[in-house]
Amino acid sequence: MIGGLALTPFDAAAILIVLAAALGYLNYRFLKLPSSIGLTIMGAIASLIVVGLDGLFPGAGLGHDIVGFIAGIDFHTTLMEGMLSFLLFAGALHVDWQEMARGRWPILVLSTIGVALSTVLVGSGFLFLSRLVGFELPAIWCFVFGALISPTDPVSVMGVLKRANVSPALEATVAGESLFNDGVGVVIFTILLSSAMSGEPFSIAHAAELFAVEAGGGVALGLAIGWIAFRAMRSIDEYKVEVLISLAVVMGGYAVARPLHASGPVAMAVAGLIIGNAGVAHAMSETTRDYLHKFWDLIDDILNTVLFLLIGLEVVTIPGDLRLLVLGLAAIPLALACRALSVVLPLRAIRPTHRYGLIAPVTLIWGGLRGGISIALALGLPDGPARSVILAATYVVVLFSVIGQGGTIKRVLEHLTAREART
Repeated sequence: MIGGLALTPFDAAAILIVLAAALGYLNYRFLKLPSSIGLTIMGAIASLIVVGLDGLFPGAGLGHDIVGFIAGIDFHTTLMEGMLSFLLFAGALHVDWQEMARGRWPILVLSTIGVALSTVLVGSGFLFLSRLVGFELPAIWCFVFGALISPTDPVSVMGVLKRANVSPALEATVAGESLFNDGVGVVIFTILLSSAMSGEPFSIAHAAELFAVEAGGGVALGLAIGWIAFRAMRSIDEYKVEVLISLAVVMGGYAVARPLHASGPVAMAVAGLIIGNAGVAHAMSETTRDYLHKFWDLIDDILNTVLFLLIGLEVVTIPGDLRLLVLGLAAIPLALACRALSVVLPLRAIRPTHRYGLIAPVTLIWGGLRGGISIALALGLPDGPARSVILAATYVVVLFSVIGQGGTIKRVLEHLTAREART
């Protein structure tokens, strides 16, 4: 509700698209920053202006209106049952599975064991930090934070890879790991959130069973709908219908995943890989390939823009408690250290004698950005004492990740490449 007027879902979408278009234009015209970084910075500045105006003119109620607007968006439904399916499918279309196959074991281990390990490490560290600054969060909610902050955002990561000159094999490994760790992370987050909300003791055996059913079901569903779409596309040559089939895969497949208790994010990643590789190579004309990629690139850019705008606007919704800022700042090195351990330890375990250079682990660690998906998962948490703490920490970590890591990864990799060339 803004100014006493109730907003419909269309109104909310219209406001976000208009703001995204305006700020996107200003960024492209004047700041010339990568869109994810530029929109996050401009959204944060806009939020700070609103906070400042609220302080100068308390009767205006701008901050209250924006908080009400953002609170009125059902982020859990919007992301989990809508945007996430489009984002993961669009990202998977551009991953070369022949290159990804060369890094299949790192991708598999990092996107499963790595995410689980990071969840445990971040959750344990966050429990200690939150108690240190004076928040008595139940342990299960700290692990919920660990689950939502551990996966890297495929949209953010692929944006980084486009700007950094890395090898195709490494690019496919990082992109593949990001796609699947996102799906796995959402499954772990859902299981932990369900346990936290029910108040029942957490059972590792039950969680492992749910994980196997959801993740395994997601892979099977993705293979099935991807194969059906591939066969349908190969039997015709009409770009409009084939693009429509790809849209049906995303929307219909995600809708089917819910009653089957399969992971929709995992299914979309698998289906996107099939259509983006076998479909593009063997089932489409050049005209269809061009339209398919342009259509999904546009969808990807629009959703990406809205998510990063929302990250910037989120500062208005965070309570003005200095302890929240301290906890968020402390969570930055915690998240980075846990990401490093969850990358290095699994890689050493599967290839104990392999000598990794600096470029691969640095790309995976420093290039493992957290983005809109972590924010949206945090926004989808139920109201309660834990929500504001987790949301504030998530916002600070994501803001640093997008601006700090995303803004420097290209220079870091160029420096390491030049260093290895000299040695």
